[in-house]
Amino acid sequence: QVQLVESGGGLVQPGGSLRLSCTVPGSLASYLAIGWYRQAPGKERELVAVSANEGSTDYGNSVKGRFTISRDNAKDTAYLQMNGLKPEDTAVYKCHAVREGIAYEGQGTQVTVSS
Repeated sequence: QVQLVESGGGLVQPGGSLRLSCTVPGSLASYLAIGWYRQAPGKERELVAVSANEGSTDYGNSVKGRFTISRDNAKDTAYLQMNGLKPEDTAVYKCHAVREGIAYEGQGTQVTVSS
């Protein structure tokens, strides 16, 4: 079973920054896309950011201009740099990746933005 290994997250004050990492088994270049979704209590899951293998990226409207997704194929790892964090960014963030038509997800990591 494919397991995505996530790290990062934690507690940060408003305006602060965090970086999430997601490492895939095998070659990241073999995955069609990788990205993050998030879900806060009582809210629907929403797209945060996604990076396609061909180089395109997409972001949820609420994070555009603040978050940046990147990938290091040599390390088989994708990163989500989150700047200018707001309390409404508080959620569980889960990494997702697609390979050969199958979607995989990580265990999730809590991000809490609070003073």
